[in-house]
Amino acid sequence: MSDGDYDYLIKFLALGDSGVGKTSFLYQYTDGKFNSKFITTVGIDFREKRVVYKSTGPESKGQKIHMQLWDTAGQERFRSLTTAFFRDAMGFLLLFDLTNEQSFLNVRNWMSQLQIHAYCENPDIVLCGNKCDLTDQRAVSEGEARELAEKYGIPYFETSAANGQNVSKSVDVLLDLVMKRMERCVDKSWIPDGTVRANGPINLDLSESSDRSKCAC
Repeated sequence: MSDGDYDYLIKFLALGDSGVGKTSFLYQYTDGKFNSKFITTVGIDFREKRVVYKSTGPESKGQKIHMQLWDTAGQERFRSLTTAFFRDAMGFLLLFDLTNEQSFLNVRNWMSQLQIHAYCENPDIVLCGNKCDLTDQRAVSEGEARELAEKYGIPYFETSAANGQNVSKSVDVLLDLVMKRMERCVDKSWIPDGTVRANGPINLDLSESSDRSKCAC
């Protein structure tokens, strides 16, 4: 795909406490590499990737997606900056560190922030227990994490930015959730401006109510 050759611009936001591996996770997804020397993200950064999305319909045609994956700082002092980006994101990767129980306990706080600041009270989220390769340091059981994900009604994956386990799969599942939400929603007001290009395959009428808190999809 050339620079302007895509049907949709989709923005995802990676959230979670500082040190859970958000930057390494996104770098593994976009570049297929692991860098153990990343420094703490200051403010916000993003990575990009182009993919072709195929829906499950019998006559589905591949749709060209330009993904922007926003990488947020986990520290409290950057929280106001981070939440300013929530509303323009269409999907969220919520990460915690399987070797750090406090980062898991703080998932509830991040979920509360999402319910307040995202495009609706029930946004598309995938929960990722990162660093699953560090089995001897694990502090959170898979059962505990799955129970929490089920409570919120969101998918859960155990991921490793180091070896790539479930990194692409978790992003693919999030993309599928977002694309299906766009297809089934009658009210398109929650979709950020610039998401659909003029040559996009679906005619989305974005002129309806701008009250994004109402997301009945």
